[in-house]
Amino acid sequence: MEAGIVGLPNVGKSTLFNALTSSQGAESANYPFCTIEPNEGIVPVPDPRLDVISSHITTQKVIPAILKLVDIAGIVKGASEGEGLGNKFLSHIREVDAIMQVVRCFEDDDVIHVSGKIDPLDDIEIIEAELMLADIQTLENALNKAERTARSGDKDAKATVEVVKKCLEHLSEDKPLRSLGLNDAELKWIHSYGLLTLKPVLYVANVAEDDLNGESELVQRVRNYATEVNAGVVHVCARLEAEIAELDEEDREEMLESVGLSEPSLAVLAREAYATLGLQSYFTAGEKEVRAWTVPVGATAPQAAGVIHTDFERGFIRAEVYSLDDLQELGSEKEIRNAGRLRVEGKGYEMQDGDICHFLFNV
Repeated sequence: MEAGIVGLPNVGKSTLFNALTSSQGAESANYPFCTIEPNEGIVPVPDPRLDVISSHITTQKVIPAILKLVDIAGIVKGASEGEGLGNKFLSHIREVDAIMQVVRCFEDDDVIHVSGKIDPLDDIEIIEAELMLADIQTLENALNKAERTARSGDKDAKATVEVVKKCLEHLSEDKPLRSLGLNDAELKWIHSYGLLTLKPVLYVANVAEDDLNGESELVQRVRNYATEVNAGVVHVCARLEAEIAELDEEDREEMLESVGLSEPSLAVLAREAYATLGLQSYFTAGEKEVRAWTVPVGATAPQAAGVIHTDFERGFIRAEVYSLDDLQELGSEKEIRNAGRLRVEGKGYEMQDGDICHFLFNV
């Protein structure tokens, strides 16, 4: 699962990506976070629960969950018709699972906005319009093919035709497909098309250094819009975060305190992006490591075990599970067992965010 960072030119997109992929906080000390390609990187998802677990269970290392990010080529108006790097931009978005759109919410005479004015909602509208136009082209092509097949009596093709028409009608009203509310059966028929406006969105309001709390009218406009379309919003100052990311631990803490932040805004952004992707964490805890593992919301215990090793899923017997609250209250796994608070869960158990687990398996 990966998120793509998009935005118009000169909104701070690449500054933010570089800050994220160069951030090496305490959480990353035992994990090789790095830039994979010039435009790809993996970053830690800071999780205070790891610190709580490791305060009760002595361990050699602590490993957080990770998030893969892609810095997608900049977009200009007309991308859906091939303007600028439009085709490359759209093809890269098809490959990611969620979109993080950076919108500029700061004034700076030295950094000229491509539109000649600072209007974050206009930025959002430009990109959303290009994605919708691209989806219309994709669906119109798909409709022609599906209708030809449906004429032969193919039931799957007939179902596809109905869903495609429903999507095209929604897009014709200038509404992204993520707001259509398609059910699982309908999504199945159009899954292969890689529709861009079906992907979940997180808006990243890039603010000025004198607006670190994101209180400006520009940011509020983004929040209001995001509420209307059921999307998330995080405000960050990409320029400041880039400076913080380059500092060592002690200097980082000092700088955060000086600007009134309890943690880098990048930490908040990573967690929100993780949630936007529909992901959650469970933990394993022992002498060798305390580790966060990533699973989709709704994953079963065998599927979660399979994230560690495919043999764990294939030979799954049961999971032993306890909560962070249990650990904080009773102090150790031994006392949790003695108190009868260690739960035994079977193959049908749906993992909960924050579960601490042992998996028993036999292959």
